[in-house]
Amino acid sequence: MAVPNDAQHLTEKMRHAFAGLQNQLREDVDRVDEPQLKALFEESAEVMGALAKTFEDYQTKREPAWRQAD
Repeated sequence: MAVPNDAQHLTEKMRHAFAGLQNQLREDVDRVDEPQLKALFEESAEVMGALAKTFEDYQTKREPAWRQAD
């Protein structure tokens, strides 16, 4: 069980979950025929990828918004 303040563990868990959903959506695009559903899966995969990257940016403090103010 994670310690409530273990930000690294929690953000890694979420980043991994979003990346997993992104991969699954991309795989499933080829399994459907309906163009609107394909578009929904593709757009959702992009959103999941953006969320995964945001969590990674938070972990690495790459973005100024995630850096602690002095």
